[in-house]
Amino acid sequence: MISAPKAPLTCQREAFSLPPGLHYLNGAYMSPLSKAVEAAGHEGVLRKTVPTQISPADFFSGVDEAKQRFAQLINASEAHIALIPAASYGIATVVANMNVTAGQRVVLLHEQFPSNVYPWQRLHEAGVVLETIKPPSRESRGQNWNEAILDAITTDTAAVALGHVHWADGTKFDLDAIGQKAREVGAALVIDGTQSVGALPFDVSRYQPDALICGGYKWLMGPYGLGYAYYGPRFMNGKPLEDNWIARAGSDDFSGLVNYQDAYAPGAARFDVGEKSNPILIPMMIAALGELLERDPARIQNYCQTLTQDALSSLTTYGYQLEDDNYRAHHLFGVRLPQQVNLETLKHALQYANIAVSVRGDAVRISPNVYNDEADIGALTQVLMQVAA
Repeated sequence: MISAPKAPLTCQREAFSLPPGLHYLNGAYMSPLSKAVEAAGHEGVLRKTVPTQISPADFFSGVDEAKQRFAQLINASEAHIALIPAASYGIATVVANMNVTAGQRVVLLHEQFPSNVYPWQRLHEAGVVLETIKPPSRESRGQNWNEAILDAITTDTAAVALGHVHWADGTKFDLDAIGQKAREVGAALVIDGTQSVGALPFDVSRYQPDALICGGYKWLMGPYGLGYAYYGPRFMNGKPLEDNWIARAGSDDFSGLVNYQDAYAPGAARFDVGEKSNPILIPMMIAALGELLERDPARIQNYCQTLTQDALSSLTTYGYQLEDDNYRAHHLFGVRLPQQVNLETLKHALQYANIAVSVRGDAVRISPNVYNDEADIGALTQVLMQVAA
């Protein structure tokens, strides 16, 4: 039976505790917590105050539920999901399990987020070359950048590591074409989904990444300090970064923990961070993922597009530049400034109007979500027009 399509989203601001008058368009920096996620955190704190409320089974049940929900979000098997403390941890796990030889290359992007660069630099010791692909020009920038990435993937490419969207300006990358090219040459496809998963649909069966790494405090709408990693067949039998007790087989038998085990827990659990059973963060993440699954990333993306498209098109008459719709996300995008706009003047004007965005290079990074409405976009548009004029 085919379920009926869900209705378009409406503004969800009442589900959050954002103060009146704050135009928070900076979800790519950090998402606000919804009231439900906030409540789950408070409940977790109260449980931790009396440790007898936390049973041995609780070390596993919440983790399993969190993994199940994330797996559902990306259309993957729970067995391939690991809990990580940060994106850098997930990327470092990949790098530690790369089978590389001197002269091979890793394809990265210009001004890629550092957590998806620094771990790869360790491969220099093995003679691997890091090749950074820059956007060719502002004209047809997204299209040309995608083509340059495809051209860079050759038979000596060991891995392609990039985001679904660029963290600084929202440029969207064609993971269908990039993934196909990577598979043709045997390169690992490693996606940092921190700035996309949760607001932009991601289907593991479609893109077939070898690893998908996600911090949880941005578009997954969760707490700081907890994220997820999907590891495909290439890495499933790899070596974890740490040897913690709960990642070993039989760890649910507390009375037998001193019967040390060589075998790991099934699936990607071997890659789980130690102390993964956080009684405060896990309930918060479960609540956040429950809301995301209900809203649906496709509907969130459509909501952001509908909210911003008219206002953004009007900015081009003032000299602002936007990436073509086909090559940018709608939940995160950069508006490049006209020459007459002074960056410091713009920053002061935004602060005075109580508008929260980020400035990255020569672009204003705007990142709305379901807690935003027309008033937020209108306030931003007004400031940008006034400064340009």
